[in-house]
Amino acid sequence: MDEKTAARPNQADIAAPRRSPSQQRSRERVERMLAAASALIAEQGSDAMRMGEVAERAGVSIGSLYQFFPDKRAIVWALAERYTAESQACISAALKDVSDAEGLRRSFSELVDIYYQLFLAEPVMRDIWSGTQADKALRELELADSRANADFLLAVLKPIRPDADPIELETAAFLVWQMGEAAVRLAISVERDEGDRLVAAYKRMALRELVGE
Repeated sequence: MDEKTAARPNQADIAAPRRSPSQQRSRERVERMLAAASALIAEQGSDAMRMGEVAERAGVSIGSLYQFFPDKRAIVWALAERYTAESQACISAALKDVSDAEGLRRSFSELVDIYYQLFLAEPVMRDIWSGTQADKALRELELADSRANADFLLAVLKPIRPDADPIELETAAFLVWQMGEAAVRLAISVERDEGDRLVAAYKRMALRELVGE
């Protein structure tokens, strides 16, 4: 187990779901619960969401909800993990064929645009992120996932810049990724025109750092 894996929070410390749905009916019920929670977070934020409201909107009993999610924290964790998986799939697909600086410029720019569009399409992601920041264990989970995302970028950078200091490259990849997440969250918090300009400015700054554009 490497240092980054070891540093990832244990799911049990984040009040992960008590049980995983094994039957189709149970999986559909959990999907309704998560959809209901997502809608409530979009309407009122994660802090105001209540377990009883989730159960009522999902059309399940409160006992059924607690079978899968022992508390609100577990619901936020499950939603955060879902969006993290979507993000990592986008990153892997965007960077897997990059082999030179020009390819990185093009693919990184497209990746940022995809990430931005994902947040625009799912504004609840911003509120889920806010919920993770209020909880130490969830913050650590989010940080571990961010490091994993940065590793996708680092794997591309190393063959493109073989003479660069590996520690400096790792630092740059992590910082660029963290700044990108912050830039996108800021961009969806303002008017669309300003948000577009913020994302474009971030891409220019990030690419100068990564490949000297």
